[in-house]
Parts: sequence; structure tokens; C-alpha cells
Amino acid sequence: MIVKPIQAIEIGSLRQLFLDLDQDANFTPHSFGSAEADRLRNYVGRDLYRVVEAADANLVAYGMLRGWDEGFPVPSLGIAVRAAYRGRGIGRFLLEELHALAKDAGALQVRLRVNPNNLPAISLYARFGYKAVGEERGQMVMLCDL
Repeated sequence: MIVKPIQAIEIGSLRQLFLDLDQDANFTPHSFGSAEADRLRNYVGRDLYRVVEAADANLVAYGMLRGWDEGFPVPSLGIAVRAAYRGRGIGRFLLEELHALAKDAGALQVRLRVNPNNLPAISLYARFGYKAVGEERGQMVMLCDL
């Protein structure tokens, strides 16, 4: 597996990944249509958008650290793994990579929102040191010191 910047991905592959992720009601940080794939593929700024490419060249996950462009000192993290690839350590792998990128960018903490019913995700985040700190828009807010 390799983590790549979203800008390095062929647009058709990115659109297909977004189409597949659009079916996941637990992960809705933004729309996942073709227009959003195009926008993020051409994005320039401080926020970071990444994908995980498997050995067979399939895109299997998407992750982001955003909020810096809007002036927030603590970025918001989000990850999504294609349903067929869950349970293989891909989420953990991507989370480790995003934490390293956040540290490299000078972040001291990372926050996220997660559906309170998404117990596998909450368990993963807790193993990385995330603590529940509140609720926002019906989702649990978690914070992690880097």
C-alpha cells in the first residue's frame, strides 16, 4: 500500500473511489460527486487530501486533513475505506500517515467527527489516543494530541 496526494491520481480512478464512498452514510465531510473529485484533484492550498493505492493499483481509501485554509490551528481529520477493503488495517495505515503529515505541518492536535454508532471507527481512534470531547451536528467530536 502507498499513500499518494490526490493530485497525483488519474481523475477517472478518483471519481470511481468517490462514487463508492458516496454510499457510506458514516462518512460525509463533503459531497462525493464527480465535481468534488475534479475540484479536489485540482486543489491548491494548505489542506491535505490523500488516497491509498493497493498493490493492484486500486484506490482503496481516502483521507484528509483540512481546516488550515480556513485559519483553524487544529486540522480536522477524516478517513474512509472502501467497504470491500475494511478490516485489513488500511484505516490504521492511513491514520498513521495522516498523523505524520499533520506533525510535519506543525499541528499539535488533530480533531475529527464520527458517527456515534460507528463503533469500529471509534475503537480505532481510541487506540490512537483520541478522546471524546463533545458533540457537533449529531456526531461525536474526538481530539488527539500528537
